Amino acid sequence: MDKAPPSRWQRIRPWVLRFYRLGLLVVTAWVVREQALRVERISGNAPLTVLEVRSLFPQAQKLHMDHGPRQGWFVRDAAGQELGYVVCTQPQCRRITGYCGVTDTLIGFNREDKVIGIRIRRSEDTVKHVEDVVTDRNFMHLWDDMYYEDLGKLSVSQAGIEGVSGATYTSMALAESLIARCELAQKNGNAKPWWRQIKLRAGDYGLLVVILGAGLMAFTRLHERKWLRYTYQWTVIGYVGFWSGHLLAQSLLAGWAKSGVNWQLATGLVLLALAAFVVPWSVRKPLYCHQICPYGFLQQWAGRLGRKRWRVTLPVWLDKQLRLVPWLLLVVVLCAVMLQLPMDLADLEPFDAFLFRAAGWPTITLALGGLLASLILPQPYCKYGCPTGALLEFARSHGESDSFGKRDLAAALLVLLALTLAWNYDAYLIWLNRPNGS
Repeated sequence: MDKAPPSRWQRIRPWVLRFYRLGLLVVTAWVVREQALRVERISGNAPLTVLEVRSLFPQAQKLHMDHGPRQGWFVRDAAGQELGYVVCTQPQCRRITGYCGVTDTLIGFNREDKVIGIRIRRSEDTVKHVEDVVTDRNFMHLWDDMYYEDLGKLSVSQAGIEGVSGATYTSMALAESLIARCELAQKNGNAKPWWRQIKLRAGDYGLLVVILGAGLMAFTRLHERKWLRYTYQWTVIGYVGFWSGHLLAQSLLAGWAKSGVNWQLATGLVLLALAAFVVPWSVRKPLYCHQICPYGFLQQWAGRLGRKRWRVTLPVWLDKQLRLVPWLLLVVVLCAVMLQLPMDLADLEPFDAFLFRAAGWPTITLALGGLLASLILPQPYCKYGCPTGALLEFARSHGESDSFGKRDLAAALLVLLALTLAWNYDAYLIWLNRPNGS
């Protein structure tokens, strides 16, 4: 009996799932980027509030983050009309210190880009020095009516700006911070767009050769020739692993999501990442994990060294539980990135161990442990420990038989977790900085 032709939904379902998964990855990267921009580049560890801005703009009701080179906030009233613009000198000017620390200052500009006032938000300097600066009206209003651009070009010495008597260091550091903060926007505005920063180096051409070789191994029958396959594997181990150390890892992907890509130095790595995600997403082949990852190849060779009588078959229930570990590690990575936790993400994976002189002991220990485990289990780290592999496997399509499963639900929950952490970050900071016992 002839099979019934597939329905319209059956034909489009694989592509719906593909774009659903791609969408989750994009949304997660966007949330991480927004959080990093707000915390590291604009708000620091003291998020700006509407209440603070009302000291300069009494009608302020909303703040909208500016993604442009100024890295500040648009101030709007209840009707959404723009009132002006504000920036904070921290964290961008944290290297400018006064008597005994940095001072974070709020600068307000009207719609004509003129300064309408400054307010000290917080300071690490002594209380008396800060009070002397705040109560010196001449100094605090010295900046009024200056244009944003002119303030960024100002020279303290040429303008004859003098410090406040009794608080010279504090006041002069504040002045330098105001100027440096506005100068930053002009420097950022003159930066080349990313497509003009792309530059292929010698190492990038090497990665392109590896990507091409991986494609030949994956899509032709060359992998059936053992001598060629083994030669290719050891070439990847030597070049990608020990020579260049250019492996995909959570530390790399999280860094790109937070800070963007250095196109002058990482063009080859970007192409490698694109191949790793796009190929399995579009044509089902797990290109990176099967054909490029040098640690995966080392596990295969370690497994060949093990004797058959050493082989262990895990119970089904234990196998299922262990396969959850990579997803749990993705949760750890997401929390560490969103909450700015002091954690080295490289310690969660063994990949930095190839550059063993610079690798930490947790990374080296994990790498050696995975190879030893490979003597009794087939590629145990790939199955039970690799968060990067789990991410690539999530992106991979499974063709016409693909269907919505547990991993798709888990990925959606990860996105929800990222959004929740972003929305509640200010509350987290308040809790973190609360006095002991409160």
